[in-house]
Amino acid sequence: MSKARLVITAIEIEGRTVAEVTAAYGVSRSWIYELLARYRAEGEAALEPRSRRPKTSPTAISDRTIDLIIELRKKLTEAGLDAGPDTIAWHLQHRHHIKVSTATVSRTLTRQGLVEPSPKKRPKSSYIRFEAAMPNETWQSDFTHYRLNNATLHSTEKGTDVEIISWLDDHARYALHVTAHPRITGPIAVDTFTIAAGQHGYPASVLTDNGLVYTTRFSGGRGGRNGLESELRRLNIVQKNTRPNHPTTTGKVERFQQTMKKWLTGQPTQPRTITELQALLDTFVEEYNHRRPHRSLPHRATPATVYTARPKATPGTDRSSDVHYRVLHDIVDNDGKLSLRLNGRMHHIGIGVEHRRTPVIKLVDDYHVRIVHAATGELIRELTIDPTRNYQPLGRPPGPAPKKHRRPDPNSGSGLSGIS
Repeated sequence: MSKARLVITAIEIEGRTVAEVTAAYGVSRSWIYELLARYRAEGEAALEPRSRRPKTSPTAISDRTIDLIIELRKKLTEAGLDAGPDTIAWHLQHRHHIKVSTATVSRTLTRQGLVEPSPKKRPKSSYIRFEAAMPNETWQSDFTHYRLNNATLHSTEKGTDVEIISWLDDHARYALHVTAHPRITGPIAVDTFTIAAGQHGYPASVLTDNGLVYTTRFSGGRGGRNGLESELRRLNIVQKNTRPNHPTTTGKVERFQQTMKKWLTGQPTQPRTITELQALLDTFVEEYNHRRPHRSLPHRATPATVYTARPKATPGTDRSSDVHYRVLHDIVDNDGKLSLRLNGRMHHIGIGVEHRRTPVIKLVDDYHVRIVHAATGELIRELTIDPTRNYQPLGRPPGPAPKKHRRPDPNSGSGLSGIS
């Protein structure tokens, strides 16, 4: 039984006074008089619990705004773009001149059944967040896979798998260069970096994971620096690599690729060729850089706005003393040559046929190489590699041309005339 029913029973049936009921049940006299008036006017209905909702809500959003939130959610989702409360609130303010808090947008989406429950994730407070202070202070790079829609109608095979490489500015999240290729190789990593630098200037540092197209530091040391490592050293650009199994260090470019692939899969017409995929990527980069609000940037600005707001950093570290020593064991081949990989490119070194099958030690100091006999310690050759040539000759004068052995003509007989 509710307290209201007890109070009414005590006064109307038991005949107790208001003062007695006030003391017995710990309620105010004014509430009892208000309850009595309501009971005598409405009867038993006055004893039912009533809503405490205010009669008016001056801060409540209009039905038109609710419909606009639902419409934005649908359009952004269909376009493959972010459709969370932050993005919707940004569009409401900048495109429709309606200011609504992200909390209000979130509650509206929940009431409309447009939010799918997601499992609990690691709290963001547990991450160590960092951000470059200036544009071009640090570039991040990574590549990901995407499947073309070129499988035949009755084929059981899936479409061709291609790879997309991205270069992203750490400070502004500005997409510097995004291209699709059949497969990402070391030379492609160097070429895309060079193109991005030609368009936006050279960065002070580069941050990547430990893929072999970016670094050979976990390859056992046999291949030496790859092309990108050598190019960054030549340009005095600091190279940074993540610790193994720590993908969050390059989380900005990882998150960019997630957004990019979500947008690609949301397109009504899926690409069948790399050319079609590149056209979609160019459209996405334009949208991402210049029109899409970024929730990690101040005031939800676009990456292009933040990238152009400050002066750009430039390379400033002298890496001339950053040498790379290697000690390699090898055997001279039958043609009197040795092989050595530098900057991702294979070079052949002439030693001389007199040293064929000789075990040697190669002492490599960047381009300076010394070849030592493994058994006697004798210095066989010392040279500086010419990176423009695959073969490094001995410098000896050319020997006589090899003789051509004439083969007998089968149509002219055995050549033994006079014998029957």
